[in-house]
Formats: sequence, C-alpha cells, structure tokens
Amino acid sequence: MNRQTALQVSGLSKHFGGVRALDGVDFAVPAGQCVALIGPNGAGKSTCFACLAGQQVATAGEVLWQGQPLLGKAPAERQRLGVARTFQVAQTFEALTVLQNIQLVLRGAAPLAWWDRLDRRQPERALRLAAQAGLQAQADTTVTDLPYGAKKRLELAMALAGLPGAVQAAAPGAAPLEMAEQGAPAAPSLLLLDEPAAGLAPAERADMMALVRQVASQGVTVLYTEHNMDAVFGAADRVLVLMQGRLVADGLPEVVAQDPQVRERYLGRDFDMKGLRDAQR
Repeated sequence: MNRQTALQVSGLSKHFGGVRALDGVDFAVPAGQCVALIGPNGAGKSTCFACLAGQQVATAGEVLWQGQPLLGKAPAERQRLGVARTFQVAQTFEALTVLQNIQLVLRGAAPLAWWDRLDRRQPERALRLAAQAGLQAQADTTVTDLPYGAKKRLELAMALAGLPGAVQAAAPGAAPLEMAEQGAPAAPSLLLLDEPAAGLAPAERADMMALVRQVASQGVTVLYTEHNMDAVFGAADRVLVLMQGRLVADGLPEVVAQDPQVRERYLGRDFDMKGLRDAQR
C-alpha cells in the first residue's frame, strides 16, 4: 500500500475573537492510514474537522490533500477531490429507506429529475455499500425505524457513496470481510469521521470501529475524532492529541498512551491501554 503523505496540515489556526481554537496545528497522514484525533472538551477537535471539511474558514495555515490545497474550497469542491465527512449526530434522511439514502448521494450517478424513481438509481451499487455497512437485511427499511447504531453505519455508507471508486472495490453480494480483500478504491479518498462511535453501546462501538478499519484497509485515508478510548486505542494506527488548540502528542497508540502530559491532563494516570484492548476481545 502506498504510504506517501496524503493529507498535510501546516500551521492550521482558527481564532474566534481573542480565542485561539486552533493555534498552529501541524500533522501529516499517510495514504490508507487510520488516525484518531483526541483531546479534552474544548481542545479544538471539532474546529479542526470543520476547517478540514469546509464548514469553517481557517484564520491561517495550509491544508493539502494529495498535493491539492483545500482551504478556500467549498465542501462540494472538496468532495469532488475525494474528501467526505460524517457528523457527531448521524445525518440521514429519515423518511427514506436505507437504500434510497445511499442512492440519493451516489457519486457519478446521473442528476435526478422530478420524473425519476429514486429506487431505480443504480440499486446494485447502493446495495453493495449497504452490505459493506452491515445493512443489507435492512435495505428496504425506513430510516426512522432503524436503531441509532444502524443510522451511524448508514451515514458512513453515505459518505463512502460520495467518494471516487469506493463501490468498485467490492464484488456484488460480497460479505463485508471479503470486500476489504478485493483491492483499494480507484482514486484517493479521505474520510473525516466526527465521533463515529458517539452514542453507541460497547458492542455497537466495536462493530462500528471494525467497519472503519475495514474501510481503511481498502485504501481510504481515515481521520476521526472520538471520546470513547476503546474506539481509539483499539482501532487507530496512530493517535494525535490536541489540547487548547495545540498538538501535544503524535505517535503510535502505545507510545501516546504512555506520554506523561497526555496521561496527566487527559487519559488519567491509571489509564491501561492493554486492559482496554483485552476487554474488547
């Protein structure tokens, strides 16, 4: 897998009056890596995500995705470059079915006209994404009837539907684990996940993070924020720690877990990463 730098963030700053929500943040993410961005409330995680995804305008800095500058581009332009995001509270269309939600946002599908039937919009492609998210059996279920964990997985499938080549990696009818073995997406993709495990029970969190790992194994670059430490230290290839708008740690999970400042100010002195991982097995 290509491990060249895919996402490069340099001097990223965001000020709200005299408040420096982000204060010169620098980091790089290699292609296909799954990276967690963590920190206490008010650390600047959500602001960082909003600047990367285009919901907020950075005060200063540079963000490059595959060498292309992202700052100054609208979210739709970033998506055309292969950048998609999810939100802390799942954003889905409650009155539509699972499959229709995915069909509505499929990349490369022809624009909808008023006389079109949404459920005829590339159903095979949409069903492959539903299956990857573990929702094939609920494909015709109205979203309002889904449990919240399923809605979070649907939102992830919708984000993937807007990325270049994400569907082509899977064969029709393939099981989720088989999809990861089919190969990487045809074009570079960046997935920004804002607390993908928020509001989920432990078993649901494990399922969600297994899906996130599977997506990364297909070659999608993943950057996610999270407050549940089992979803961080059981899934991330690398961990970034923000505090008061500044990056204070960046490294392998086991290294960050032993960082004195991180333990003192965030994780707690008694934090046990090994015990956390053992409990997940």
